[in-house]
Amino acid sequence: MNPGRIDRNEKLPTLKLTLVQYGILVMMLALAAGLWRLQILGADNYRVLAEQNRIRKEPVMAARGKLFDREGRLVVDNYPSASCFLIREANQNVDADLPLIARGLNLDLDQLRATLRHYRAAPGYQPIPIKEEITDDERAFIEAHRNELPELETLDVERRLYPRDGFASHLIGYVGEVSEDDLNNPRFAYYTPGDVVGKAGVEETYDELLRGTDGSRDVIVDSHGREVGYLGIQHAVPGQDLKLTIDNDLQRAAELALGDRNGAIVAMDPRNGEILAMVSRPSFDPNEFAVRINRANWNQLITDPDRPLMNKAIQAQLAPGSTFKILMSVAGLQEGIAQNLKVNCTGGWGPYGFFHHCDEHHGLVDIHNAIPFSCDTYYYQLGDKLGIDRIAKYAIAFGYGQKTGIDLPGEQAGLMPSAQWKVKNYHAKWYPDETLDVAIGQGAVEATPMQLARIIGGIASGGHMVRPHVVFPDQLSPDFKTALQESFPGTGETNFPIDPENWVTITDGMYDVTQPAYFHTAGSAHLEGVDFGGKTGTAQVMSHQALDKTTKGKSTDPNVWFVGVTPRRNPELVVAVLWQNGNKSYYPARIGAKVVSAYVEKQRRIANNLQPPKTAPPPVEMTAIYTVPGNPSAANANSPNNNGAGDQVKVARLLVDHGQVVGEAAPDPATNLGAPSMRRSSAAWVGNHDSTPATPHQPPSGSIPNPTLPGSRKGQ
Repeated sequence: MNPGRIDRNEKLPTLKLTLVQYGILVMMLALAAGLWRLQILGADNYRVLAEQNRIRKEPVMAARGKLFDREGRLVVDNYPSASCFLIREANQNVDADLPLIARGLNLDLDQLRATLRHYRAAPGYQPIPIKEEITDDERAFIEAHRNELPELETLDVERRLYPRDGFASHLIGYVGEVSEDDLNNPRFAYYTPGDVVGKAGVEETYDELLRGTDGSRDVIVDSHGREVGYLGIQHAVPGQDLKLTIDNDLQRAAELALGDRNGAIVAMDPRNGEILAMVSRPSFDPNEFAVRINRANWNQLITDPDRPLMNKAIQAQLAPGSTFKILMSVAGLQEGIAQNLKVNCTGGWGPYGFFHHCDEHHGLVDIHNAIPFSCDTYYYQLGDKLGIDRIAKYAIAFGYGQKTGIDLPGEQAGLMPSAQWKVKNYHAKWYPDETLDVAIGQGAVEATPMQLARIIGGIASGGHMVRPHVVFPDQLSPDFKTALQESFPGTGETNFPIDPENWVTITDGMYDVTQPAYFHTAGSAHLEGVDFGGKTGTAQVMSHQALDKTTKGKSTDPNVWFVGVTPRRNPELVVAVLWQNGNKSYYPARIGAKVVSAYVEKQRRIANNLQPPKTAPPPVEMTAIYTVPGNPSAANANSPNNNGAGDQVKVARLLVDHGQVVGEAAPDPATNLGAPSMRRSSAAWVGNHDSTPATPHQPPSGSIPNPTLPGSRKGQ
């Protein structure tokens, strides 16, 4: 067979060749059509996509609004910071990079993995916050590993800077990252994971105003994700600054007065409801929340039995004790019962088979001395005559058992019992004996310091009560005001006119409480030259520990209250003080007096009406008997005629000021006492000249010290 010869049978059929040719033509036409579609029809679309590949949109976080006190002094500020985020869609192998990221950012690897699992269901383009408040070294690490770790991004933010030492922390609140539960709430519909929101206090109530509006910027990046320029920016709108009603000076005075005691203080202007100071103890540092509080500190806060996160000024619901007697006096006088009620207090009263004690045997008591005496026996009988339903009517009218409507989250309503309340909640009858406990602010009655401040301030104002608030309303839009009142319902502003004669009787009784004659109540809190009245209260604490006879400690000591006003009628200031387990009611009265004193002194200073300083008392003349060492070798020291050779006993009349010897008094002609040989002398024994020293003191030879007298204070 000839290899160069072509077999005709091996030639492609004409039909097959034609089909192949047409197939190639169709493919070429399809490719041409695709290129035309991509380059002509889709040009605009793909141009946008290409721009997006080289342009990265970065958020610009809005600065949170600042907080100022009523005089425009800064309370809460912001400071610049940076956070690190991880974007999963920037790298398909994020899990392999986690060990390097954890080392570079000083993170716990397990915690980092847990964070990513937490956001597993979120879209890949959503930034995941992995570390806040990164350092300069950590920022440098991110920039140095831009090629290896394209998924890491930094974001400049401004964080909250709160006052130190927990100053006004419960009133101000704190901020934190929005939680999953928050995101399920319609209120947080416009928030995304990682956003910072107000979590308590003013920060929570006014979060919508303080938060502002975030912006964004378009950053041009190269193929490695490095920034090479900016294309445009949408500026963020800072949050609204707010002026609080608190006075920094009075707030500091209240914080110092309460100290580390477990309790609360509320200082309010009862004319308009402006909160001038609010303290709750124990406190917390809101700066720990400004970044992200660590788990150990959080667990410590939520497990502390004294509940430092609880704002006791508006959330502590406790028996008001004898402060409730002011309300009882109003009810008794308005009903025409107390005017003629006279009681012989013999230490208590018990008409229903159980003897109710009084802390004293006061003797004859009427409405004029019942308040300063705080006589339980009087109010037992007054409560018995009024009955629980009339007591409850007046108490509810003045705000017991109801929220005040203050613009702070978490306010509690307290409790005012009644016969109907007991039937509804316990399906039981109300017994008259229970009324006696209610009449002295015990039993089922519960109130918060905020309620007591509003109620007692309202009674001292003739029955006009106001809605408390911590932000000046003129900074709010009408729509926001309406939403605020709907979100914080309460008794608000109400009037319950008190008969003027009854009003004078009650306010005079409150004034007498702080007079020295009634030392056992609040006489030790007396302020000279200040029209200052109030009422103390002691409420027993029910505790399981009280059943254990071996338990000794303050946990079962009574809670003590004081509510004070200045002046006594139509007051400018009302102060409510709670000291949990404080034992003696005159202690919170002294605390309240410090707050009132700070307020009055500031108002006088502003009005240039300071009281003249008290004239310092003159030095006191005192007799001193001392010895002057002699020379025993010169004569017989035991001889009565040693002519000065031995020790000599001398008497001097000295001038003493605050324990320091400041000079010598003139000799007394009547007793011929003096100090002929010394101008500044050492008092070996000091007393009046009718006293006799037990044992004279002999100072060292050649020295005459100038001692501080026993019981004196140096430096005065």
